[in-house]
Amino acid sequence: MSSLTLAVRDSSTMLRRNLLHARRYPSLTLNLLLTPIVLLLLFVYIFGDAMSSVIGGGGPDRSAYIAYVVPGLLLMTIGSTVVGTAVSVSNDMTEGIIARFRTMAIHRPSVLIGHVVGSVLQSVLSVVLVGVVALAIGFRSTDATAVEWLAAFGLLVLFATALTWIAVGMGLVSPNAEAASNNAMPLILLPLLSSAFTPVGSMPGWFRPIAEYQPFTPAIETLRGLLLGSEIGHHGWLALAWCLGLALLGYFWSAAKFDRDPR
Repeated sequence: MSSLTLAVRDSSTMLRRNLLHARRYPSLTLNLLLTPIVLLLLFVYIFGDAMSSVIGGGGPDRSAYIAYVVPGLLLMTIGSTVVGTAVSVSNDMTEGIIARFRTMAIHRPSVLIGHVVGSVLQSVLSVVLVGVVALAIGFRSTDATAVEWLAAFGLLVLFATALTWIAVGMGLVSPNAEAASNNAMPLILLPLLSSAFTPVGSMPGWFRPIAEYQPFTPAIETLRGLLLGSEIGHHGWLALAWCLGLALLGYFWSAAKFDRDPR
C-alpha cells in the first residue's frame, strides 16, 4: 500500500478508537456540554429581559437577547468540548499506550489526527445539541441565506479544528489529566470575556482590549452576522486569521512535542 493509503487507514483506526472511548466514557463530554446549556438558560430566562434593553436599546424583549447570545454560546460549546481532548491526550501520554504505538508499524501522526478528527466531530455534535436547545426556547435565524448557513457551519468546523490542535498541545505538555484540564480552562473562560453576552461597546474602556483582541470575539461577531443576516465588517477576516493561526500554531506545537520521547 502507498504511504497515503497507510496514513488514511491508520488515522481511521485511531479515530475509531477515540470515538469508542468517548462512547464508553461519556461523563466528561456531558459535563462540559452542560456548561453552555446552563448558561444559555440562565442568561435567557433570568437576565434576558434586562439584557435585551442593553442590546436593542428598547423595552424588554427576550427574543432579541436569545438571537444575540446564541452565536457566542455555540462557540463556547466548542471551547468546552475540546477540554476533553486535552484530558484524553494527556491520559494517552501518561498511561503508556503511546510508547506501545511507537513500537508498531503505524503512521505516527495518525495518533494525533485521530484525536483531532474525533474532537471536531464531537464539537459539531455538541453544537447541534446546544442549537436544538436554542431553537426550543425561541432562537430563529430567518434572515440568513443558505450560503450564510453553509459559511456559518464552515466557521464552526474551522474554529473547532483550531481549538482542538491547541488542546492537543496542552494535553501533550501536561503531566496528568488534572493539569491538562486546568491548562485548557482558558478555552472556557475566554468566551466569558468576549462579546458573547454583552456588546464590547458597553464594556468599561480598560476592559475593551481584553474582549477585542482575542479569538472568540471576531469569531462570535462573524457567526452572529451569518446567522442573523447582519453586517460582519472586518470581523470575518479576523476570525479566519485567528482560526488559521491557531490551527498552524497548535499543529506545529503538537507535532514537536509528540516527536519527543514518551514520558
